[in-house]
Amino acid sequence: MGRVQDKIAIVTGGATGIGRATARRLAEEGALVTITDRNVEAGQAVAAELPGNAAFIAQDVRLEDDWKALMAAVTERHGRLDILVNNAGILATGPSQDLEATDLEQWRAVQAVNAEGVFLGCHHGIGAMKAGGGSIINLSSIAGLIGTPHLAAYGASKGAVRQLSKSVAVYCGRKGYGIRCNSVHPGIIRTDMGDQVMGLGGGDPQANWESRIGLVPLGEAGEAVDVANCILFLASDEARHVTGAELVVDGGMTAI
Repeated sequence: MGRVQDKIAIVTGGATGIGRATARRLAEEGALVTITDRNVEAGQAVAAELPGNAAFIAQDVRLEDDWKALMAAVTERHGRLDILVNNAGILATGPSQDLEATDLEQWRAVQAVNAEGVFLGCHHGIGAMKAGGGSIINLSSIAGLIGTPHLAAYGASKGAVRQLSKSVAVYCGRKGYGIRCNSVHPGIIRTDMGDQVMGLGGGDPQANWESRIGLVPLGEAGEAVDVANCILFLASDEARHVTGAELVVDGGMTAI
């Protein structure tokens, strides 16, 4: 029996990186997974390769109508929702997020995906889950825990995700909905977004990787599956008494 056998799951931003790895781990452990993404071709390809009866739905997490349509489609198909992984996010909309260089347009673009998208997911996810309970996992970052002077908009958005997750957890607990909500905080992880981070501000990306890995006490970058395994735990009944928590996956970076 799988750890999330027959549970109904949504993973946003499931076409690449941590989202793809998470969708795979949930499916391998028995969940019926719906992947969403703006990248239709990549999302469909991931859904086709997953074990089980996976599906893909095109979604822009910034749009409330897309959230309404997603929840309607999943509940019509499966009758309920058990797991929501709010993974979709962006790093930047320009070459730099230096505090002085970031303008209001860039700030708002990042918040719209990373903060407002997660809010909309929680808002509509609660409605779909509250009759039977479930688990909401929101992807934050170590950038939501420590200062990010060269990633101002991104860090602020991930700090918002951290705080929102705690508010959702307490709200749902006190309402008796049986919905848990937790945030996950990756550090240096080898993904396409990780490559994007290493390319910000110029310089050699490979040299930047080596420099950043030098800050990790475990001495290596994490892989997407390392984060996915932590999300799987929070999604499963093994974590039935875990809510409002921050699960940090950073090889010890924030322990220094």
